[in-house]
Amino acid sequence: IPVSFAECVAWFGVVSLPCLCPADIQQLIVLRGKVAPSSTLPREGPQPRRINEDKNDSLLLPSQEEGNDAWPTYGEDQEEEPRPPGMKEEDKGLDVSTLAPTGVCVKPFCCSVCGKTFSNQSNMVKHMRTHTGEKPYGCPVCQKKFAQTSHMVTHMKIHTGERPFSCSACGKRFTLKHNMAAHARTHTGEKPFVCSVCGEAFSRKRQLGRHMSAHTGESPFTCSVCGKTITQKQNLVTHMRTTHTGEKPFRCLICGKAFSQKRQLAPHMKTHTGEKPFCCSFCDKTFSQKSHMASHVKIHTGERPHSCLLCGQTFIQKRSLVLHTRTHTGEKPYGCSMCAKTFSHKSCVASHMRIHTGEKPFRCSACDQSFIQKHSLTSHMRTHTGEKPFSCSTCGKAFSQRKDDLESHVRTHARYCNFFFRGI
Repeated sequence: IPVSFAECVAWFGVVSLPCLCPADIQQLIVLRGKVAPSSTLPREGPQPRRINEDKNDSLLLPSQEEGNDAWPTYGEDQEEEPRPPGMKEEDKGLDVSTLAPTGVCVKPFCCSVCGKTFSNQSNMVKHMRTHTGEKPYGCPVCQKKFAQTSHMVTHMKIHTGERPFSCSACGKRFTLKHNMAAHARTHTGEKPFVCSVCGEAFSRKRQLGRHMSAHTGESPFTCSVCGKTITQKQNLVTHMRTTHTGEKPFRCLICGKAFSQKRQLAPHMKTHTGEKPFCCSFCDKTFSQKSHMASHVKIHTGERPHSCLLCGQTFIQKRSLVLHTRTHTGEKPYGCSMCAKTFSHKSCVASHMRIHTGEKPFRCSACDQSFIQKHSLTSHMRTHTGEKPFSCSTCGKAFSQRKDDLESHVRTHARYCNFFFRGI
């Protein structure tokens, strides 16, 4: 008796069928030819309609869950359409022909490596690349490779600066819709991700993931170069770029400066636009980054939360403490590639390298004199403005330079005291 296999699946029970081999399929079709469904296989309700009359009927199989890509794909802004009863959220957009008469969604394409099932062949092909490592799509700007076109399109927004998703509360714009949704929780205070161990809640899933490693002690990612273990995959990528490869895939389209991390590019762009959206509530000074404002506010409050365990000196910023600690340990992890001189701070290497290259990027707008370091330009500008921000605590005399002028002046008070009071 001619019968489509879709009909066979519906009659023998969708939810009970495993991944069947061709022999099993043939067995069911033979059985269907011998036994009338009305006599041995009772069914309730109306007769099932023929789902797919094509002679190349696909095998319709159930699945636990369709693979979800880690990157969002286009189409996320489309309006949600009603879906047949029984269809899961991840099955939206499937053709009705993939549904059994009971309304249960089935997924006929099965991964030969891990057994995961999919509703269409293209999704399975994409999934297979997670096993093979194939990345056929390359970025035309930086040549980075991707397994899916949607990933490459999303990546391209880094180069173009496109940010199509805007926060309705503050207007901040985002490249990805899910990043905007996560940002929106900073306004609403929503924290949907809860730690099952201690109950602490987080607004982002990745924050929960980092937190959980504190309970488990797990560091599943290992650097292939130095063997360092890292808790987060993205942190491993960052480690490889900053420590070993020197890769800087995020490039400013205005000046061409490149960065190893995406989060470094956004603050840099504000140096071109002049945007300073963060304002100090004490003195109205504005900042391009929120972290800079937070550090500045501590000057007003006197808060110095970071303390040296060796000498007790306190600092406003943690990085200042790290640098200070190296004065005790003598650690100088950053070396010049031209003369092998070492430094305790990375920025010192960049400044030192200009001695070799002759580069003087900081130019005075008044007299065109150039300087290797920014603070040298700042000091020089005071010769034009007449600004004297450093004053003597003893006599109140003001100076434009702290290290040279003020410190020399303070020593005159010390010599005066030693001369007139040494006999007392």
